[in-house]
Amino acid sequence: MTNKAPANNFDVAVLIGRFQPFHHGHAQLLQRALDTAPQVVIALGSSFHARSTKNPFTWQERASMICACLSEADKERIRFVAVRDYYDDVRWAHAVQKKVHALMPEAKQVALIGHFKDASSYYLNRFPRWQLIEADQTIAVDGPLDATLIRRVLFESEDINVSLDVVDQFLPKAIRQYIKAWVIYPHFADLVKEHQQLNKYKAAWNAAPYAPIFSTVDAIVKAAEHILLVQRGGFPGKGLWALPGGFLEQDERLLQGAIRELTEETNLAILDSTLENALVDVKVFDHPGRSQRGRTITHAHFFDLQIDHLPDINAADDAAAAAWVPISALAAMEEVFFDDHFHILDHFLTLSEPDHC
Repeated sequence: MTNKAPANNFDVAVLIGRFQPFHHGHAQLLQRALDTAPQVVIALGSSFHARSTKNPFTWQERASMICACLSEADKERIRFVAVRDYYDDVRWAHAVQKKVHALMPEAKQVALIGHFKDASSYYLNRFPRWQLIEADQTIAVDGPLDATLIRRVLFESEDINVSLDVVDQFLPKAIRQYIKAWVIYPHFADLVKEHQQLNKYKAAWNAAPYAPIFSTVDAIVKAAEHILLVQRGGFPGKGLWALPGGFLEQDERLLQGAIRELTEETNLAILDSTLENALVDVKVFDHPGRSQRGRTITHAHFFDLQIDHLPDINAADDAAAAAWVPISALAAMEEVFFDDHFHILDHFLTLSEPDHC
């Protein structure tokens, strides 16, 4: 990248993205940011998640990738902030602004660098206090230059060198070298298996006349300041912690389904009638991106048993393990939760810090 002097009066330019992985289109947007202001803040979205085929790289790895593409002079001008997904647009936008302003408290004129690639770019309208600088069409991230395509190629080929050759035109040389080293680690093999399982799952619905919408139920069970969790036994999310739950059956009500799934996965030694009386709240979680398996709307049922002991449990069905986990330990487990289950718990238990400006 070239080290040009900014041509206007902005104090800082902000670039937001997942960069999974960082490609030529991202690099061009970053160059626009460097040309716009003396300081650049890169907000790395989807941070603090467990690895998945949608978000295979940690925020630290993505920061390293980007730095590998920069000159020493440009590195001095760039700062990173890691932002989690809240599956709540307002809260997410507040979190981004709070972190940027904490990093650059003296900045008065803030530019937001972006390009309206598709419907997923609507987030750029969430920052009315910042001036949006839209990328010119000449540096737009469009056509075949897409991180989703790059990830798919990486996970589908049996030979990583072949995969990298296919996507070579989209990647800076430093990113290709980074990925070639990264795939040696065991997490890559697990992501390949997850990709294969998700493909099988989606193929089963290919004949449907329209994209299906799935309805699921989850159970948050509280007892003696602990929450009951299960460890997933298969892909996707093998080994990750989750709330007991699953798909709603055709002939049952939501509450019945939540209790059935809870019992099947944990053998919780509590009567159904006791659970019904312990139900204190139900919340629908319907963010379109909450599950990689497809559009999945879940109904989370919060049961507060209000007892001072932990009932017996025994993992069964598709759960590899079941455990009572202290509420005080949940915040530190954010990166080992499946899908948005940490954020479901956060809604009921307020595990993360407030992010309003």
